[in-house]
Amino acid sequence: MSTHWSSALLSLLSLAGCMSRATSFAPPIALPLATLRPSSSFALAAIKIDGYDDAFRIIDKCAVSGQPSDDLYDAVRFVDKNALKIYPDETEKEALWDAAHGSWRLQLATGGGKFTTFKPVPIFAFAMIDETNFGNGVGISEDNIVLSLLGPHFFYAKRRQMVITIDELFLFASKSTGAIPGFIKNGMGIGKRPEDFEKRPPAFTMIGASDRALIARGGSGGIAIWSKLSKDIRPAAYGPTCMTGTS
Repeated sequence: MSTHWSSALLSLLSLAGCMSRATSFAPPIALPLATLRPSSSFALAAIKIDGYDDAFRIIDKCAVSGQPSDDLYDAVRFVDKNALKIYPDETEKEALWDAAHGSWRLQLATGGGKFTTFKPVPIFAFAMIDETNFGNGVGISEDNIVLSLLGPHFFYAKRRQMVITIDELFLFASKSTGAIPGFIKNGMGIGKRPEDFEKRPPAFTMIGASDRALIARGGSGGIAIWSKLSKDIRPAAYGPTCMTGTS
């Protein structure tokens, strides 16, 4: 491997590690990937308390535009603080989980639990949830993905929490896990399962979802907002063969 390529790979892997830790927020890969569920109607994923529609109107608008408004944080906090009323039992929590399935672009993030201001994400970053896996990565656009991670997710409905793992790393939609030095694999937790982590494994707590926006809190307490992508990100992120046999 050339020095130039080694440096480029290490830079990308460093970014991948930062993404994984910052989001906490991703068997060898079993192909074909599971089918993406169609987005559920958000009306099925929540009990609409007073103020709910107004809050999500703000959230959806900001998610689509990628620009925060002065009242965005308050709108998200309203949904978050009233989660026990909005998702009172497992039926609503599972419906929220269903609505989170799909391909999403990361648009806005607070950057940590102590921050109360959403800022635009300056690069193209995505997340993907299907029946089996969680994936995320970065690229130039939804058709040109540079780096992507993939691994099984574990959803715990009671806490609305998705624990994520990483089994594979892809560069330009080509599986490249084998090219990663062992110490980097260990540092990224590649191949680990939730019970293998000495501390808490990386996870997201789902806050809310619509047909336009997904909101979740990472392990550091930061909140992220994604907008729904118009098409399945998996062929661009993991190669066209990942779609074989899916419906």
